[in-house]
Amino acid sequence: MLVKQGEISAGAQEETHLKRKLKSRHLTMISIGGAIGTGLFLSSGSAIHTAGPGGALLGYMLVGAMVYFVMTSLGEMAAYMPTSGSFSSYASKFVDPAFGFSIGWLYWFNWAMTIAAELTASTMIMKFWFPDSPSWIWSGGFLAIIFLLNYLSVKGYGEGEYWLSLIKVSAIVIFLIVGVLMIFGIMGGEAVGFKNFTMGDAPFSGGILGVFVVFIAAGFSFQGTEIVGVAAGESEDPAKNVPKAIKSVFWRILLFYVFAIFVIGLLIPYTNANLQNDSVMVSPFTLVLKKAGIAFAASLMNAVILSAVLSAGNSSVYASTRMLFSMAKEGQAPRIFGKLNKRGVPVVSMIFTCAIGALAFLASFFGDGTVYLWLMNAIGITGFIFWLGISVSHYRFRKGFLAQGHSLDELPYRAKWFPIGPIFAVACGIIVIIAQNFQAFLADKVDWGSVVAAYLGIPLFLVLFFGYKFVRKSKVVKPEEMDFTFKD
Repeated sequence: MLVKQGEISAGAQEETHLKRKLKSRHLTMISIGGAIGTGLFLSSGSAIHTAGPGGALLGYMLVGAMVYFVMTSLGEMAAYMPTSGSFSSYASKFVDPAFGFSIGWLYWFNWAMTIAAELTASTMIMKFWFPDSPSWIWSGGFLAIIFLLNYLSVKGYGEGEYWLSLIKVSAIVIFLIVGVLMIFGIMGGEAVGFKNFTMGDAPFSGGILGVFVVFIAAGFSFQGTEIVGVAAGESEDPAKNVPKAIKSVFWRILLFYVFAIFVIGLLIPYTNANLQNDSVMVSPFTLVLKKAGIAFAASLMNAVILSAVLSAGNSSVYASTRMLFSMAKEGQAPRIFGKLNKRGVPVVSMIFTCAIGALAFLASFFGDGTVYLWLMNAIGITGFIFWLGISVSHYRFRKGFLAQGHSLDELPYRAKWFPIGPIFAVACGIIVIIAQNFQAFLADKVDWGSVVAAYLGIPLFLVLFFGYKFVRKSKVVKPEEMDFTFKD
């Protein structure tokens, strides 16, 4: 049952005050770790095999540019008006309350389902070392760890994410150093130079279509970067720390994705069939480290990928519960989800979210996992929808901000390349949303089941949007009527 905005009493407001316990180092590492997941460690090889090393680089650079502009848009709004439900709040204030409602619930659904996905991944990883162990031990154990990290305090989440992200970042830095040494023949035999990068049809062996396939797939690798906007609501000094975290986005995209793919493309021929495999045994990172003579490369990368999975699970619980909490405060979710414990943690929202994630995970064991697969497919497109929401909200934010006589000098952080940035991000997002499963239409026989599953997020968004407008009769917010006040 939805509650009307403003119904919560002043006393209740005091009980729903989040604690600003995230330090600058937490926020910076959250912004860095948010973009590093299994997509980089496992799927980057497939991108090189599909499009060639040059095509993979171009595809990731285009998506990197889109993500950078999304993050600068988010940074401008989050530094000025920090709130834990940033996407939903900004969309409601600067576009339409129905838009904020649908974006918020879609974001919650995305991360609640991601908890289930990460529990599945964790069991697969642990079976690498313990093949005969029961899955429930690992999934239950990791869910308990992630829950406790978030239950203790927001600082518990921040510390957990800091160290898990540090493992990922350290692994990539070591990989890049080893890779560069191998390119020049200092490690792993002969100096390969640009031989693999220019062989055969490389660097663009997949042509334009190959780049397009990578462009679509790469977007999923970057999802999670926006969590820094959610964390802004619990940062010690958002006006200072949010811009600092956002400014690092460009460099981490360049270093962790573009440079890593460049190194892999130089060291491993794009024709290597192993690049198509998403197994840790033949991850491009594992292949490179084995080539360098590191005997325990597979176990090392498995441990790193486990840290990436636990990091994603930790962030999933944090982001989804904060969004649910924020929507409850705005009257767009049941009021009970707006309650905090004495440490400032939305425990009710957390329990509900983890329960939904665990149920989705259990669905993978029944009915050959059909329900689970549909749920996982449904979240694929949602990341691009709320990225679109961020960009549209920022475009409207800036227009309303100036229309009401405000000066850009009032902004703690100002997004560069406005309005080109958000317009570019919106255009890229629309392309990805429409064409994400275009390969299905190129087949001799269209698999309509996979098509429907792939685009399930769109009707879900539309049902939420028009359902809210029908019930609440909301209207698009005019620039001169936008609310730029912020109550901490």
